[in-house]
Amino acid sequence: MAETTLRDVSIVGIGQIPVQRQNSHSLRQMGAEAVRRAMASANVDRVDGLFAGNMLSDELQNQKHIATLIASEAGLRGVEALQVRAATATGAAALRMAYFAVASGETPLAVAVGVEKMSDGTATPALAKALDAETELPNGATLLSQNARLMHMYMERYGLTADDFNNFSLNAHTNARTNPNALFKDKEVTMETIRNSPVVIPPLRLYDASPVCDGAAAVVLTRSNEARAYTDHPVKILSSSVATDWFRLDERSDPLHLFAAAQSAHDAFRKANVNRNDIDFFEVHDAFSIMACLLLEAVGFAERGEGWRLAAENKIGPDGSLPVATLGGLKARGHPIGATALYQTCEIVLQLTGRAGENQLPRANLGLLQSVGGAASTVLTHIFGV
Repeated sequence: MAETTLRDVSIVGIGQIPVQRQNSHSLRQMGAEAVRRAMASANVDRVDGLFAGNMLSDELQNQKHIATLIASEAGLRGVEALQVRAATATGAAALRMAYFAVASGETPLAVAVGVEKMSDGTATPALAKALDAETELPNGATLLSQNARLMHMYMERYGLTADDFNNFSLNAHTNARTNPNALFKDKEVTMETIRNSPVVIPPLRLYDASPVCDGAAAVVLTRSNEARAYTDHPVKILSSSVATDWFRLDERSDPLHLFAAAQSAHDAFRKANVNRNDIDFFEVHDAFSIMACLLLEAVGFAERGEGWRLAAENKIGPDGSLPVATLGGLKARGHPIGATALYQTCEIVLQLTGRAGENQLPRANLGLLQSVGGAASTVLTHIFGV
């Protein structure tokens, strides 16, 4: 059987709407607006395929069939439109499906869009359904409680306090102040603010967790050998990878080792033919401080038990050895689930093309994106370059 050769794929358009606590527009309007902005950025009025990421609409808006709904609202009659889900990594899954649609040659021009309107109803119980409904939910487990459990295990094993994680949040909020699309762009956060924030679930405090919010973002993809027909500053998707771990934390011999993150990162580095040390910045899935810490270790940027030091020693800041959450991350730009990875992708594109404004890094040639589904049972990794 002949081996299928995937075409190189580039991003040629991006679209974001500001993340808000509560957006006055409907879910379909938000998604369509992000699509229109991405298409305008790519100078096109039509695409061949639309891949939509959304986790919560069937529960919070009583609405399924999101991809076609958004395509219809955006005036894209006749296109392929499919919804993609991977729990809290849903946006990255939509990006991956759009990537494969273009790379296979099936879809010349595709848009990946993510949208979430978490302000309608109560999001926490719906989010908890990313856990095991038979063995975890009956015991009251939520994504908050599982991450609190991981943070407690980590602190106990390595002799740390909650304050040792504070700079993850401080870095994110500092970077968000100059991101016009960030939820907390108008909020000044200090180390004292973080230390004095209320405990949500011990030892997780308010500033250790990302907020409930609304948002939508999109990117347009095409073949790299045609990318400059659409934009002067295309960005290549050098690799896309996904891996899974045992579904429940209790099934894992060491829950503090994020196997899926390590596996998908290794595969992504191999496919892109880059070394970990080549990465200039990392848009990490910092939904929780402990998750950012564990991802840094899983990918190999820090030894086991040392990920927190990168934050504590400010090596994750814009001038550090590995900048993370460069425009605010999930913590301070916001984490509207289905849209999150698409926001991160837009931000990576801006960094790699020198258009990140006050947040522009001095060196940005290779960007890394990781997205975590559930309690790190699914992790997607993407690498981008120019």
